[in-house]
Amino acid sequence: MSDDGLLHRKLAPGKLVIASHNKGKLREIAELLAPYGIETVSAGALGVPEPEETGTSFVANAELKARFSADLTGLPALADDSGLCVEALGGEPGIFSARWAELDDGSRDFAEGMRRVHARMQEAGDEAGHDAHFICALSLAWPDGHVETFEGRVDGLITWPPRGDRGFGYDPIFQPLGHAISFGEMEPEAKHAMSHRADAFAKLVAALF
Repeated sequence: MSDDGLLHRKLAPGKLVIASHNKGKLREIAELLAPYGIETVSAGALGVPEPEETGTSFVANAELKARFSADLTGLPALADDSGLCVEALGGEPGIFSARWAELDDGSRDFAEGMRRVHARMQEAGDEAGHDAHFICALSLAWPDGHVETFEGRVDGLITWPPRGDRGFGYDPIFQPLGHAISFGEMEPEAKHAMSHRADAFAKLVAALF
């Protein structure tokens, strides 16, 4: 029985599919899993395509992606759905964070995504504030259909111009509360100690390992 009063299925040692084609997410998740002796393999390396994300929440999309990879590979699969939620934009881009970075050719350029966030915030005006948060939902699915999901959050402010070339996605314009630098300027170890993904991961580890 875990601290949340729920009975969780434990993750046995062995191979785990990371159900993502995002290199930044793959790197961060592999680094977070490294101390636990889990052998990770990306969905892309196994030829698993990206499913259409039809969910209306981070949790729904994470579970959809995890189930999809577990079904196709016959292995446990861990999926992440995460995004930037800006208060002045009514929580956008939210679950559409990656789509805000899409170009006309279908590729993704987060420098463009950051410009779009900044432009929309300018339209909203300074009185709307700069508060924002990242959300991460981590879902672990087994081939038999069982799923465990954990959600993490980190609060901060949107800054402009972008700062730093570490991390990925919107990290260069997100400054976590209590810090004077952006996620894009932060050493990976420091970000892992506080990020939305680390928060969700800590809950997953406490429940499943």
